[in-house]
Amino acid sequence: MPITLVNPVGLPEIDAYRQVSVATGSKLVFVAGQVAWDADGVTIGEGDLAAQVERCYLNVSTALAEVGASFDDVAKLTVYVVDWTPDKMPLLMEGITRAATTLGVTPTPPASLLGVATLDVPEHLVEIEATAVID
Repeated sequence: MPITLVNPVGLPEIDAYRQVSVATGSKLVFVAGQVAWDADGVTIGEGDLAAQVERCYLNVSTALAEVGASFDDVAKLTVYVVDWTPDKMPLLMEGITRAATTLGVTPTPPASLLGVATLDVPEHLVEIEATAVID
């Protein structure tokens, strides 16, 4: 496995992610921002942040699998949430937990969470992009 996740002493331990990842693989994988679309381009979970987060994680997993990678290979996630406020954190975590259960993984690479005004279409509440490293 080319990714080692670390929580350095002196930084807070966050349940949802680790503070640092060390990548030792030889190929970089960049996954475009994934939204809550199914394979036909239909938005899943319209108006439901948890459902959309779950679908985004599932879509990231699908993209990774296509090139022989998985969440174990992810070095960094970036999460964009429309009109982010801290009170949305439980819904975000619910979606991550549901996706993790479905995928049988614990997706905890370093992550950045950014609040944005809007995404590509008004129905999308969240977009998630990933950078992975594989051998």
